[in-house]
Amino acid sequence: MKKKLCFLMVFVLLLSLLSGCGANKSSQTTKSSASEPQKVVITDVIGRQVEVPIPAKKIVSVNESATRLISYLDGLDKVVGIETLSKFSDAYKPYLLAHPELKNLPQLGKYNSLNAEEIIKLKPDVIFYVHYGDMDPDKLQAQTHIPVVALKYGDKCAFTEDVYKSLQIIGRIIDKEKRTQEVVSYLKRCEQDLSSRTNKISDNKKPKVYISGIGFYGVHGIESTQGKYRPLNLINAKNVADETGKTGSIIIDKEKLLNWDPDIIFIDEFGLSLVKDDYKKNPQFYQSIKAVKEGQIYTQLPYVCYDVNIENAIADAYWNGKVIFPEQFKDINPEQKADDIYKFLLGKPLYKDMVNSISGFKKLNLGS
Repeated sequence: MKKKLCFLMVFVLLLSLLSGCGANKSSQTTKSSASEPQKVVITDVIGRQVEVPIPAKKIVSVNESATRLISYLDGLDKVVGIETLSKFSDAYKPYLLAHPELKNLPQLGKYNSLNAEEIIKLKPDVIFYVHYGDMDPDKLQAQTHIPVVALKYGDKCAFTEDVYKSLQIIGRIIDKEKRTQEVVSYLKRCEQDLSSRTNKISDNKKPKVYISGIGFYGVHGIESTQGKYRPLNLINAKNVADETGKTGSIIIDKEKLLNWDPDIIFIDEFGLSLVKDDYKKNPQFYQSIKAVKEGQIYTQLPYVCYDVNIENAIADAYWNGKVIFPEQFKDINPEQKADDIYKFLLGKPLYKDMVNSISGFKKLNLGS
């Protein structure tokens, strides 16, 4: 009798264990099923309603501007194809310097002349692009039968709500919402820190500053600047180009510089070689400007190369602050700050790699 009772107990125990294993298997299947993409309608940054699978497992980025934003969200492992890369040095595009493996992906043409057949072969779930006037997302969507989602950096400058909205759209679609929140919060904290250091300085105590060499549909020299230039705005600096009343890129008459006579000039690395060449041709002109006469010329990291390098823009703002307002930025080591920014947004320190090819943060003697 005891033997029969023991046998029954063992039998019941085995049934219980088998039942438990079955329950776990069912739970895993349900979880796996729940992770399958679901069709969701999202509104992109130009107001289009686009039905996309969430989470997207394979994506195509058809301009470098979009690839940069995806890189901030640690989403490059999902990218299966990109725009044909420009010829500019990787040092002008930190996202590419941090992720050279992108060069091994299929390159699908330029954003306004894409190879739709090659995109179709890659079978992406979603196509991302940063919107410009000559790009028709509905046409590309009709050609490929793949959802096309528009992103933006803002019409005139970086750090706008368009950037934050674009990051949030990408994050939702590729299941990186936590990372998106971290990135947006980080950018806003940088804005707050930069502004709070200088927002109590009266205008009459601020030197006049000119930013030059900014990229604008190509490379330009001393005459290329920006009104309401975002890094200078963030530190409440006195940008002489704001006198024009314009926002964004401006090509000025060089003679205007003589009227403005800035105390400090920053030269963006993108146009530095052109400024140097121009100086050699006409040193007398430059020597008539206060900043040149007093040796207040500084280089900085490339701000624009296929839209704004947001990581460089923040680093430049801290560097600009260090030069213009040394007391308020005395705790900042610009090189280390740049690396902190690179590590957070792109996953690795890059400053030394950058200055292997470009000047970085330096005081410059144009005549040398």
